[in-house]
Amino acid sequence: MVTYWVKTPQWLKKLFPKEIIWDMPVGNEPAVYLTFDDGPHPTATAFVLDELAKYNAKATFFCVGNNVVLHNEMYNRILAEGHVTGNHTYDHISGWKNENFTYLKNITRAAQVISNKIFRPPYGRIKLTQARKLINAHPAWKIYMWDIITGDFDKNITPQQCAAHALNHIQPGSIIVFHDSEKAWERMHFALPKVLEHCKAMGWQLKALPV
Repeated sequence: MVTYWVKTPQWLKKLFPKEIIWDMPVGNEPAVYLTFDDGPHPTATAFVLDELAKYNAKATFFCVGNNVVLHNEMYNRILAEGHVTGNHTYDHISGWKNENFTYLKNITRAAQVISNKIFRPPYGRIKLTQARKLINAHPAWKIYMWDIITGDFDKNITPQQCAAHALNHIQPGSIIVFHDSEKAWERMHFALPKVLEHCKAMGWQLKALPV
């Protein structure tokens, strides 16, 4: 049983500050925005980068600070290949389970090793007070959520179901969440190539999120 929204409902988006971005505007050249959370990981991230290169695609990697330190060569490869990196806290902590000071301090620590000023809260769980404090402290930062979550982290779904989550909802402007992690590997490894091929067939560009 899926306990999360594959396609983010509009009413949920309206509960958050307007500065938080859930999807992208559709321009003259339709584009999709693939994102990868929780890396870098030596195997999963390398696979993602290889697959993206086959399609001349760019993507956004919301990295955990601790993993950046552990796998710095992979982090540098992400940047060298023209992708964008974002802050996903230092220890992958939930905003709901941490006091504001602790949560924001963890984000600041991650910012010391992650170059760009974009952020995504782990699990999508951030208190409204935390979001406001982050926006006030860093007005130039962008906070990105998502339009579609593939569920590749969910061991209760099959790789085929993971792919269907994306393929059944994807459209120009979509921000799609995958995970370059060991936990997501079986499902992401299957679904990502199918999503890339679908976007190519539709003539959609694959872009990194603006910073």
